[in-house]
Amino acid sequence: MKLTLVTGLTGLVLLATIVELLRRRQLREKYGMLWLGLLFVVIPLSLFPRLLDGVADLLGVASGVSLVLFLGIVFLLLVCIHLSWEVSALEEETRTLAEEFALLRAEVEADRMERAEWARHPDRTEMVSRDG
Repeated sequence: MKLTLVTGLTGLVLLATIVELLRRRQLREKYGMLWLGLLFVVIPLSLFPRLLDGVADLLGVASGVSLVLFLGIVFLLLVCIHLSWEVSALEEETRTLAEEFALLRAEVEADRMERAEWARHPDRTEMVSRDG
């Protein structure tokens, strides 16, 4: 009974935390919905642990605890794979932005040098541009 109460209260605290993070926009909606969905499954199962044993029996698992551990590991593995995919995409985007920034910096520096050259020789009416 005590463990049921503790796990239920922990689930409710986590639910409130996720909602608050979403409200403050410190957690993106797609991740918030993932965690809310998980909590809406975990909270009832934590308050009524016999439901978990029934689900475990239906799936042919020895106990509800084994089922929870297995599903927890699978869930965390999927989260890790998804976050690795997100990091890879962000690394590619960062590399692309760095390349574009370097090209823009080179273009600005070339323009700056062209203006400096023009300032040194204001009497020249025609200057050869860098484009040819």
